[in-house]
Amino acid sequence: MENKDILDEKSSADTQQPDNLTSEEAITVNGGEPEELTAEVVGDEPIAQAEATPTDQTSREVAELKDKYLRLYADFENFRRRTSKEKLELISNANESLLQALIPVVDDFERAMQSMDNTDDVTALKEGVTLIYNKLFKTLEGKGLKPMVSKGEPFNADLHESVTQFPAPSDDLKGKVIDEVEKGYYLNDKVIRFAKVIVGS
Repeated sequence: MENKDILDEKSSADTQQPDNLTSEEAITVNGGEPEELTAEVVGDEPIAQAEATPTDQTSREVAELKDKYLRLYADFENFRRRTSKEKLELISNANESLLQALIPVVDDFERAMQSMDNTDDVTALKEGVTLIYNKLFKTLEGKGLKPMVSKGEPFNADLHESVTQFPAPSDDLKGKVIDEVEKGYYLNDKVIRFAKVIVGS
């Protein structure tokens, strides 16, 4: 009876795994054959790859963003240069259309001056000069020039430049423009020359 109890204890002790075995030895002992290692055992390599992947992805994203930035910067520089060049050309050629419109008027003046030497008809010369003046004025009006009406209007410092003051011929002309020394002009509703006026006092 005692022998049988000793044998049972021995066989149960053989089946128990010793505490000092490694995980590989435990796998070999338990199954007789070594099992595949779990992710925890060889987990160092996959974790290292996982850590390397976000770094590579971040580097690629940084490179792409840097490339986009450089392209955008180059596009902006080209746009800035082109705009500056166009602005300079626009300033230098701003009066081109006006001058083209005035050339026929200059031609008319040249013809009038030639006819002055060959004729003594003053009436014809006056008519010719009047026609040229009307043509010139219509050309300028077509470009947005408008004369300012000042006579009889209340004095306005935004439009008029007072040359002097004279006693008003009537009470209703006090503080108003009674005469124009030099006409004022608008260009598309912007004052480009103030009218020089005489104000009634």
